[in-house]
Amino acid sequence: MNRWRDWWRQAQADLQHARESLRLEDYAWACFAAQQAAEKALKALYMKRNQIAWGHSVRLLLGQLGEEIPESLLEAARILDKYYIGPRYPNAHPAGAPFELYTRREALEALQLAEEILSYVRANLEG
Repeated sequence: MNRWRDWWRQAQADLQHARESLRLEDYAWACFAAQQAAEKALKALYMKRNQIAWGHSVRLLLGQLGEEIPESLLEAARILDKYYIGPRYPNAHPAGAPFELYTRREALEALQLAEEILSYVRANLEG
């Protein structure tokens, strides 16, 4: 059974979670949820194509699709990858808890970048 639709729906739910975290001023979790949305969306695309997706790097997942990826999406992926560990672990930073370190601007950017990747995936899922 191919569960790509479940992964796609979860990606959309994670993006909504990122929006809600932004509204609650929980910027670290907004950044992490945006990264997760992009990662899961790409994994849905791999599954729909009956390909195997390994790892958590949005950049690598994009790059290994085997097609020409716009540089703007690869740059978005590079930024989102920075939000995989840092927002969750205090020892990922020299000092301070993640909830104290992330900003509204970062969360807004992470949401925008995740939306761009989900838009790309949506077009490929429908195509």
